[in-house]
Amino acid sequence: MKIPQPYLLFLGDVTDPLAAKTARGIQCWRPEQCIAEIRLPGCSVSLGLAEMSVEQAASQGAKTLVLGTANAGGFLPEHWLPVIRAAIEAGMNVASGLHQRLGDVPGLTELANQHQVSLFDVRHTQTELTVGTGKKRTGKRVLTVGTDCSVGKMYTSLALESAMRAQGMNADFRATGQTGIFIAGDGIAIDAVIADFIAGAAELLSPANTDDHWDIIEGQGSLFHPAYAGVSLGLLQGAQPHWLVMCHEMGRTHMRHLPHIPMVDPEECLAANLQAGKVTSDNVRLAGFSVNTSNFSEQEAKAYLQDLSQRFGVPATDPVRFGITEIAALLKERG
Repeated sequence: MKIPQPYLLFLGDVTDPLAAKTARGIQCWRPEQCIAEIRLPGCSVSLGLAEMSVEQAASQGAKTLVLGTANAGGFLPEHWLPVIRAAIEAGMNVASGLHQRLGDVPGLTELANQHQVSLFDVRHTQTELTVGTGKKRTGKRVLTVGTDCSVGKMYTSLALESAMRAQGMNADFRATGQTGIFIAGDGIAIDAVIADFIAGAAELLSPANTDDHWDIIEGQGSLFHPAYAGVSLGLLQGAQPHWLVMCHEMGRTHMRHLPHIPMVDPEECLAANLQAGKVTSDNVRLAGFSVNTSNFSEQEAKAYLQDLSQRFGVPATDPVRFGITEIAALLKERG
């Protein structure tokens, strides 16, 4: 899957800013690939991009209309279809991260074929997958893991890619979630892969490469979250990482959406990830901690990060507040 860029970002008629987090993520990390936004009447959310019609955006070089919003149930509203059809008729591809497939909408595949464009359902990989092999491969790989889900693994991965490139390193972000796929232009939505093939999908995402090349693989879930531990384990062992970056939220007391499951201690979480990772990578190590400290003052955050760094002997940072250059420098120095 390779989604042609640049994009026209479709915001629909959403009123909740969080519903547009996919579009906002693309704009944040790949602003040069965002031609414009398009909204329907009643939409109160904007990214601050130029507003263009489908025809205007196509004339400016937009190659793909991205459905940059999410809704309850992940279905495709009927009143969105005129914009989608117009994009296809203007020669644009259409990409969606919704659960409902674009190809399941009557007539849409035929229209796309007629205009020689593609429909991308990023939650539903069309790549033929196999089971993982655990075979050693060349190149260097970093995987972001977490004490919980929704602790910044995608943001950390992208920030690390940027910091490593700024230090002259040959590094590429490898997307495993729908927003990451739109940002990168390709990838595999790991949470939509049949369990037996998760490790194989991770191997496919980060194949053998040159000795100086780094893959930064976007993590998912947590080994300690009852709902997502399975996908986390398959990704960890398929990624065959040389280094881990542990993501965490300062002050979180329980697993997301599970108040009956207390938050795991970072030391216990690290030990479990290292042990599981050794199945395919016998030299896997910790590169640092990436921590969301947004609910605390800067002074409290710095004290917490300093304690974490001293406790584990690696850099600890909040990439939003303080950047992630120290972790990138460690990777460059130690390989």
